[in-house]
Amino acid sequence: MSEELVEIDQDRERAALPVPSDSFKRYLAEVAKYPLLTKKEERQLAELVYENSDKDAAQKLVVSNLRLVVKIALGYYTAYSSIRDLIQEGNIGLIHAVRKYNPYKGTKFSTYAAFWIRAYIMKYIRNTWSIVKVGTTEKERKLFHGLNKEKRRLEAKGILPAKQLLAHNLDVTAEDVEEMEKRLSTTDVSLDQPLFEDGEGTILDAMQSEHENIEEIVEAKEKNAIARKKIAQFKRLLNEKELYIFEHRIMADEPLTLQEIGDHFGISRERARQIEKGVMTKVTKHLVDSKAEPERSGTSR
Repeated sequence: MSEELVEIDQDRERAALPVPSDSFKRYLAEVAKYPLLTKKEERQLAELVYENSDKDAAQKLVVSNLRLVVKIALGYYTAYSSIRDLIQEGNIGLIHAVRKYNPYKGTKFSTYAAFWIRAYIMKYIRNTWSIVKVGTTEKERKLFHGLNKEKRRLEAKGILPAKQLLAHNLDVTAEDVEEMEKRLSTTDVSLDQPLFEDGEGTILDAMQSEHENIEEIVEAKEKNAIARKKIAQFKRLLNEKELYIFEHRIMADEPLTLQEIGDHFGISRERARQIEKGVMTKVTKHLVDSKAEPERSGTSR
């Protein structure tokens, strides 16, 4: 058995999934025949598809990523008797990703494709859910889509999402909240299951998103990840006072005043202002320099 098949089988065992059928094993064996692409090969194929609508290149991109579809589909398999249905929907998402992918935007193809694969699988799950779980009235549907979102909002503020508070904020009764929580607890797939490996975005978020916005969502996610990485790199360049000003004034939602910073370090307000100015100069230079690096590497293509 190939390493890829062993890895997929281990994923299945970790999720306590049913024993796969012979047809599923045959499918895995068939998928494993297609070699994985190097980054250079993937880039070249993606450019051919994007610039020339090259069908052969598109086909190679699809078949080399079929294992990615299987791995993602296994994450949703516990409630379904046919893994092939989930894989089929995921494959459609993969094909769509190949057609829509822009290799010049800097987003990794695997990240972009995974989003589309999950989107199509979750669309299938949504369409096959029992209407009883969602509700038939407008109030029930509103509560279905808003309950977990309101819980997360309150928890982010450090507030316990008690039933009475949720009911008040959502303009329903506590009994309505309790009943919907029972429905959500019996859904086939957790609505809080993350879209991405880093935990950002949930199934419920995707259910309420239009597919036309997925490119923007993926691009924004990539930009946020890059920004977080650049900020983390920049913070390592700062001394104690600079780091404190950066975190508690420049980046803070409720920034400290220069006087409060001065009092904290036992320095004057003017000295605090000078340090802040120096940090701003440093961060501007850091961002400009880091932006220039990918541009220079891009010109050597």
